[in-house]
Amino acid sequence: MTRTVRIIGAPVDYGANRRGVDMGPSAIRYAGLSDQLAAADIEPADDGDLFVPRAEERDPDEGSLDHDNAKFVDEVRGACVRLADRVEETLAEDVFPLVLGGDHSISIGTMHGASRDADIGVIWFDAHADLNTPSTSPSGNVHGMPLAAALGYDEFADEDWATAPNVRESSVAYVGLRSVDEREREVIGDSDITAFTMADIDERGITAVVEDALAVATDDTDGLHVSLDLDWLDPSAAPGVGTPVRGGVTYREAHSALETVADHDARHGSFRSMDVVEVNPILDESNETASVATEIVASAFGKRTL
Repeated sequence: MTRTVRIIGAPVDYGANRRGVDMGPSAIRYAGLSDQLAAADIEPADDGDLFVPRAEERDPDEGSLDHDNAKFVDEVRGACVRLADRVEETLAEDVFPLVLGGDHSISIGTMHGASRDADIGVIWFDAHADLNTPSTSPSGNVHGMPLAAALGYDEFADEDWATAPNVRESSVAYVGLRSVDEREREVIGDSDITAFTMADIDERGITAVVEDALAVATDDTDGLHVSLDLDWLDPSAAPGVGTPVRGGVTYREAHSALETVADHDARHGSFRSMDVVEVNPILDESNETASVATEIVASAFGKRTL
């Protein structure tokens, strides 16, 4: 049976310093996402973009969170609440939600909606840990906080819109970390989160690392959420991101990683939701990063050469 994937655009750029990531959903569509999905025997259903007010119309320092170091937090909240509802509705229709960011703050909404009626595991393909909170963030940018928000850390503990109902530390796995703040390093060490760095990939290979991450994220859970930040790739393969970090995965490693996710899903049917974030066309070269994103997403849904 052909799987239906609903494409949901979340053009949010409240969470980052560098503007332009709100054009990410359009860039990814323009790069041929629907065609790539169709080539993977997926039926794409484009739901358009969520309404997101322009950042220029809002004050980044006016927020109701119990801390003043979270820029545009009320705007992030509004977008994530709408996104969570749309993700929940999509899953209720037995359709797969594929969310296009926007910056990584949108993952708060994706995980919230995907976990309202299910225990979900999470694989975080990212250069960064995204475990800061307003009290620990050096920038106040919420795109560095989504996993901390989903797990209910610090100021997010009493924020029902942010804390994912059924995501727990022991079912979260990072793949490919290489830029982690000192405080985030301490939090990971004291938590039940599993973290694989680029050094692990160098030593063991991408497939073995992703298989271990899948074992963590699908152990005693109802489904798998994959969050793919394009800065996970080396900047030579994905230049159009706001926070590039040298030493990331190669184009081929990225495909192998998501092919491993698809193989696992073919055996176990665990793949439940996905978001793809941080594509910034302003910083890109000939829409290369968006094109890479479409190809990697297709691999996650089983597209193969043969």
